[in-house]
Amino acid sequence: MLACSGAAAEAATATGAGAKRPPAIPAAAWILVEGADGAGLAAKHPAASRAMASTTKLMTAYLALHELPLRKRLVAPPYHPIPGESLLGLEPGERMSVRDLLYGLLLPSGNDAAVTLAEGVAGSVSAFVRRMNAAARRLGLQDTSYSNPIGLDDPSNFSSPRDLAELAVRLRRNRLFRRIVDTPQTTLRTGAHPRTIVNRNDLILRVPWMNGVKTGYTPEAGNVLVGSGARKGVTLLSVVMGTPSIATRDDDTLTLLRYGFSLYRRRTPLERGEAVARARVANAEDVELPLAAGRSLSVTARRDESVDVTINAPETIDAPVMRGERLGTATVTLEGEPVGKAPLLAGRSVRADTSGSPIAGLDDAVPGPRGVAWAVAAAIAAVLLGAIGWGFSRVRRRPSPSNPARSRASAPPARRRGR
Repeated sequence: MLACSGAAAEAATATGAGAKRPPAIPAAAWILVEGADGAGLAAKHPAASRAMASTTKLMTAYLALHELPLRKRLVAPPYHPIPGESLLGLEPGERMSVRDLLYGLLLPSGNDAAVTLAEGVAGSVSAFVRRMNAAARRLGLQDTSYSNPIGLDDPSNFSSPRDLAELAVRLRRNRLFRRIVDTPQTTLRTGAHPRTIVNRNDLILRVPWMNGVKTGYTPEAGNVLVGSGARKGVTLLSVVMGTPSIATRDDDTLTLLRYGFSLYRRRTPLERGEAVARARVANAEDVELPLAAGRSLSVTARRDESVDVTINAPETIDAPVMRGERLGTATVTLEGEPVGKAPLLAGRSVRADTSGSPIAGLDDAVPGPRGVAWAVAAAIAAVLLGAIGWGFSRVRRRPSPSNPARSRASAPPARRRGR
């Protein structure tokens, strides 16, 4: 269940003492929560049960997503709407895929799509309503009751801001649902003819960071909106119920979400290359080796939330150590929960017992893994030794005047004198 509940949560925030006060908005009841886990940020009458209009269709979508194959084509039953109902325009006997019916349910809020899905899941509307109420009990929606899959006014069809937020948070874990409610318009092609439909949540069209969820209106419910948006790497979800107009409904939603986003800021507890720990090198005159973060890590958190870094690395190590060698892990936690990890790398190379060695000093100065300087020095030595050896061999091959044997061997043969 959501953290913000009951009278104690009225106009309360989850941001602690001294935080910005939540806004005063005209909605009769409302709530603001984090989209990821439903943590409550602020609320007014969050547990008040009220008529919920077409936000009823969130439970219709929940059951259809869980119980029907998306490619299955359902046959539209006869449907006789009262004046003013929102419809997809299905003809009796028309076949449409579950996927397209979900778009028709959630964007134009088609009541005929809701009934088609209900009969597809349970065989009849009454059986589907029983499943809706069973699902509400299973999900812990204590302030909710269903009497139809559409949201028409009925004393037994009601919910609260808290329950609607809880259900929307669960639904948003489904990728297709998120895609549908963030769609401004689309064309459905599996019915008897193509249909282009438009999202009734016009905030999706007007506000770039809005990404859902569902509108509703009836005379008893007034205007209702379950809204969601994503900014600063955070998704927030709001519910406003009982607003007097569409304009007020939209303004209240934006006011709540903007307030919620103002509670967050971006923090970078780990910077790449930053030395965040040290390890003692026992066999190298107790050198303290810096351990640096291998990458930067940033996190978006509310101003009152604690962001910490925990280190998992040995306190003592033995040389040789190669610069850039992984020697541990730094974990960033948000309120004690891990949100990211970075490797800890040796800040320099260390050799065992290399005190005073010029090569060791060169190794620390030369960029790259440990041993590069030694390899360079060895190559230079090999070149020098080769040059010395070549010169020495040249000296050995040169003729020496003091060597008679060599002089004789090299002298041309003497001519014989004739008689």
